[in-house]
Amino acid sequence: MSLALLGLTAQLAQAIPLAPSTPVAPAAPAPVPAARSPIDWQALPPLPYRRTPRPTAQMAAFVRAELRRTGCPRPVPVAGRAQLQVDVAVLIGEDHVVRATIPRAIDCPTVEQYAAGLVVSYARGNLAPRFVNAGNWYRAVLLFDWAE
Repeated sequence: MSLALLGLTAQLAQAIPLAPSTPVAPAAPAPVPAARSPIDWQALPPLPYRRTPRPTAQMAAFVRAELRRTGCPRPVPVAGRAQLQVDVAVLIGEDHVVRATIPRAIDCPTVEQYAAGLVVSYARGNLAPRFVNAGNWYRAVLLFDWAE
């Protein structure tokens, strides 16, 4: 019986082609819809710092170098100065500590992540507790500025 089954399998394999005889053109890729952020950045209240931190000249120099190194879009200089703003959404926990950060996309992931990390550092021990509600999202704005 097993020989009969083997013979039948061989006959079917010869009778049924595995691939179509005429090549089929691959389907054109579907256009990718433009991504929209689910975050309403304008509706987020500002992160309530006790002392508002400012990026240093060294931090701005790092951002400028990253923009050049990675080929990220560069801001257009105005009056010999370039400025790049990076917004970061910040979730504050019950203990008034940063629990999550989401940088706003500026088409430069290294600078986005750098800014998100800076916000965590800036917020450590520097939030006004009476203005912070646990479980709420806030907006931190970093402005990197340098001479061109």
